[in-house]
Amino acid sequence: MRKTPVIGLTLDAEEPGGYSKFPWYALRRNYFASVREAGGLPIALPHDAAAAGEYLALCDGILVTGGAFDVDPALYGDAAMHETVVLKPSRTDFELAITRAALAAEKPVLGICGGEQLLAVAFGGSLIQHIPDSVPDALAHEQPNPRDQPGHDVAITPGTLLARIVGAASMAVNSAHHQAVASPGPGAVVNALAPDGVIEGIEHPAHRFALGVQWHPEFKVDAQDIAILRAFVDAARG
Repeated sequence: MRKTPVIGLTLDAEEPGGYSKFPWYALRRNYFASVREAGGLPIALPHDAAAAGEYLALCDGILVTGGAFDVDPALYGDAAMHETVVLKPSRTDFELAITRAALAAEKPVLGICGGEQLLAVAFGGSLIQHIPDSVPDALAHEQPNPRDQPGHDVAITPGTLLARIVGAASMAVNSAHHQAVASPGPGAVVNALAPDGVIEGIEHPAHRFALGVQWHPEFKVDAQDIAILRAFVDAARG
């Protein structure tokens, strides 16, 4: 019998206040619960870029989570920074280090929300720093309704890994982002688009499993969300 795949989940980091008077890590419980439901054993990964290789050795797959912050534009070649951009350098340094190491080792990577954007940067792509300033007539990608409800649909690109996983031409998704992928990077493929043309999913066919979605499948607002997580965990079985 195969062992349960160990899935490393990247944590968010917060400054003192609220939960603790000292700096603290955080992650919603449904990230962990959805990985368990998909058949994996989730473990949390603190931000230590120097130890990324050691953490990766413990894991069969890496899930790069979302958060209310942005990737430094300098990492994808933008000299100017939009006034809305919020950085968490230690988190980004760790996530890039472990993502690049996982890709090099051909261990599966799933990027969710900001994790999808981080994956695009790891592929050598670029980001839109603020959708309202760059996309005419853009949807409300920071959806006004609760995150456990769908905000809009996405069109799934035929012939992609995502299309094979979900077996559908479209999905209802929950949306919580002010940035988006501008270019997925050399060799990478766009696998999902919002009605306004904003990129909502990417993948890289040169890797065994390297997939990013802009929405939050851990909330399971669409019947096929759990299929994405199961496909990722299954790929982590080796």
